[in-house]
Amino acid sequence: MTQFQINDPSLESQWRALILFGKNSATYKFAFAKSLLELVDKETTNISLSKLSQPFSKNIVEHLKQNDKQGNAKSSSFLNVCRNHINGEISDEELWLKTEKLGFVNVVDAFQNLNGSQIPNIFYEKNYQSGKKEIVIKDNLLKLKESFHFQNFNQEVEARWNLVETAWNLNINPNLLEVKYDENKSLFFLENNFMRRTDITSVRDSLNGYQKGKCFFSFKDISVVKGAPNLCEVDHFFPHTNKTLHNSFGANIDGVWNLVLADKDVNRNKSARIPEKRFLQRLFNRNEFYIQSKHPLAETIINQTGKTTQKRIEFLNKQYQLALNSTIITWKPEFELNGNF
Repeated sequence: MTQFQINDPSLESQWRALILFGKNSATYKFAFAKSLLELVDKETTNISLSKLSQPFSKNIVEHLKQNDKQGNAKSSSFLNVCRNHINGEISDEELWLKTEKLGFVNVVDAFQNLNGSQIPNIFYEKNYQSGKKEIVIKDNLLKLKESFHFQNFNQEVEARWNLVETAWNLNINPNLLEVKYDENKSLFFLENNFMRRTDITSVRDSLNGYQKGKCFFSFKDISVVKGAPNLCEVDHFFPHTNKTLHNSFGANIDGVWNLVLADKDVNRNKSARIPEKRFLQRLFNRNEFYIQSKHPLAETIINQTGKTTQKRIEFLNKQYQLALNSTIITWKPEFELNGNF
């Protein structure tokens, strides 16, 4: 169990833990997750590897076109098949056949494992008996489909995939890595030594899983789907009005460490006020979730707030005291549910 799951044994938490904290030796788990979400949304309960090969290979091919490195291995027969398809050397049908043979060698067994053991409530079982090669969807995944948070999962998986592959493909020294925030476009991006910009992914999609799909302050359910009535907003825990003050002490107010998602009404009520200090612990916990999950928001937060846990605690306390000195009055939401991190 991860710290992320303590006090939260929910199915949503288990799914998000697999995506955010599972082993990242290749990006197959993200393609597999997106395929599961797509097929279960179509009421599929028994999924043959033959059927799974189509969305699985499609997801891999789409990402390969953007970033060629999709794993840590020096070579991969399956990725080479996908590259051949991109180059027009093999047909869709041949891609699907070879995906069925090569693409699922490890991912079906590994996907539901976290920290060396299987999650408590698995989402599917293998059935490779009597010549069959299929997975059988469990009630847990069907229940997850009925969850409010299901609508956000595909975008959360895509955002996590984008972050992982970006770190691999840019090959940036972790000590120099800084994911930056474009407030106007609500995007995370990186710049290389020549100031060339690489857009990575949506800020909302990247942050939402680590907040368990909840408003940071009220703990209401929030959405990251465009057009949704409860579409969340990106908020600065320490507000813009403190930017000059904080920058004089070396803190980047627009840094990942200071960005949270909030219900739009809660965010507008908060405005530029400083949250009560009890919320600082939640900010610390959320940032530690990033650090435990690796790539590349983790390195960015470490570089922005401190190399050790103690230094990160001291950093947040210092920033809070600086903010409090300039405002005196603190804020809390008018309505608040119990949080679990």
